[in-house]
Amino acid sequence: MTSSTPHPATILLGAQAGAARLPVCDHYSGVEVRMRKSLQLQAEMTAEFGTCVFDVTLDCEDGAPVGGEAAHARLVAQLVRQAPAGARVAVRVHPVDHPAFAQDMDTILGEAADRLCHVMIPKVECAEDVVTAEKALQRNAGERLQLQVLIESPRAVHNAFEIAAHPRVQSLSFGLMDFVSSHGGAIPASAMSSKGQFEHPLVVRAKLEIASACHAHGKVPSHCVVTEFSDAAAMQAAAARAAREFGYTRMWSIHPAQIRPILAAMAPDEAEVAEAARILRAAQDADWAPISDAGTLHDRASYRYFWHLLERAHATGTIVPAQARQWFA
Repeated sequence: MTSSTPHPATILLGAQAGAARLPVCDHYSGVEVRMRKSLQLQAEMTAEFGTCVFDVTLDCEDGAPVGGEAAHARLVAQLVRQAPAGARVAVRVHPVDHPAFAQDMDTILGEAADRLCHVMIPKVECAEDVVTAEKALQRNAGERLQLQVLIESPRAVHNAFEIAAHPRVQSLSFGLMDFVSSHGGAIPASAMSSKGQFEHPLVVRAKLEIASACHAHGKVPSHCVVTEFSDAAAMQAAAARAAREFGYTRMWSIHPAQIRPILAAMAPDEAEVAEAARILRAAQDADWAPISDAGTLHDRASYRYFWHLLERAHATGTIVPAQARQWFA
């Protein structure tokens, strides 16, 4: 591919080329020793895979002790500033109606906005909450940062499409635990398990609404936690179902042992990657006109699918075939 040859993303995605492309794993930690270890692990795995395969989100909402919110925000700001160059570090602040919200935004963004990759806003109920967060973001970071939001209640699910439409929102995450508990006992605790969360109709509906809202507006749907963090098989199975059956392209980790199972589950099959690279190179040689491959017709619709597959391969650290590697240089 010469410098004058258009990049596949430019040809195939059009307006979608501006859509967010995020690592497939978002790792949360809120205790100082775990936050430091998370940043160290990110640097080690970036060196291993040649790309950053997970975000680190430093947590104020669940990480800060009651009464210690200000000190925790200062600690988070310090850790963000100390992160290695090129690190992908985010922060989850308190909800917009919490007394510590403005303090979190002013302290952390005021000291380290230039080092953050995004800000996560929990318990977003409606588009007005996003506007409130955006004003605080604008005050401290201008236009630089995007927001990610947590959908954690029936009302929030109802408003998911409107929330996803906001231009400052980059990704919607599903908050399973709060969603279940917000139903006043009407959803059993089993729906919070790695298996049950894919079976209860209200939980399934919420997941599908969030994923659909994200895909409708070019945003990234991020799947909820698996609390059985010592069960790698359960983690990988849940991540695989989230990706293949529910359309999620990103997932939360709450323990370092969950990161690699998420990567493995989100990664495309090696044979699919090889097929995608072969077809896209043939398509490029044909100036993106329709081609025949092994008796099957392909055009820009299937090219787009194969390009997304290659992007996912790269994001999960999967080896991209040599003929496609230059697209990710």
